[in-house]
Amino acid sequence: MTTSMRAALAAVGFALAAPLALAQGSAVEEIEKYRQALQDGNPAELWVARGEDLWRKPAGPKKVSLEKCDLGLGPGVVKGAYAQLPRHFADADRVMDLETRLVWCRVNLQGMTEAEAKRNPFGGPGVKSDLEALTAWITFESMGVKMAVSLDHPKMREAYDIGKAIFFFRGGPYDFACATCHAEDGKRIRLQDLPNLTKNPGDGIGFAAWPAYRVSAGQMWSMQYRLNDCYRQQRFPYPFFASEPTIALGVYMGVNAKGAESIVPAIKR
Repeated sequence: MTTSMRAALAAVGFALAAPLALAQGSAVEEIEKYRQALQDGNPAELWVARGEDLWRKPAGPKKVSLEKCDLGLGPGVVKGAYAQLPRHFADADRVMDLETRLVWCRVNLQGMTEAEAKRNPFGGPGVKSDLEALTAWITFESMGVKMAVSLDHPKMREAYDIGKAIFFFRGGPYDFACATCHAEDGKRIRLQDLPNLTKNPGDGIGFAAWPAYRVSAGQMWSMQYRLNDCYRQQRFPYPFFASEPTIALGVYMGVNAKGAESIVPAIKR
């Protein structure tokens, strides 16, 4: 093949690819404009308001509120707490994410059984989830705060290593891993940008954007729910709610997101 023929073919290839790239770029921009338009009236605000009421409302056999629940910054301190979760809690001697800690407080402060405390972890048509509402309010109180998940405890470092191993583990009928979609820059699926979660992807992206209201589903999705959906897309069995693997994944992603500004609860397509 001559040099002139190669040049001609390259020109044709560029001409064909350029409109597609422009179309994709335009579509991504329009999706972002759509998100911004919805953000002013984010339906997640309904979950936030309900969650604040539930935090202050006496409940369980002991008829007490959650206002003495320690989320890591002291009993009852909510502002900024989510930005440092998951973390190791000395009173439980466990690494916990937000949902796990809320279950622990409902059991130990309000006197619920663990089954009662975990009831309806995810909402849906005709089903309200107290845990989702509480999560929405608590994360809202850290909006604008930079993520600061720490590895200052040996069990946190252990959880980080486990989470990293899970993130890169390939399996299932499609031989997928979390890393298949979220370990490289510039990846996209159905015009949806896929953040690289092996490093800080930036403010309000990845770990710093969940929980979120999912417009296409008309539902509030916690991080636990989001991870369940990732397992579904990999064709893996759903993990148990607040299971150790999901907490470990939260540690891995949370540490990698250090310094990113939280925008939760965000809004997604």
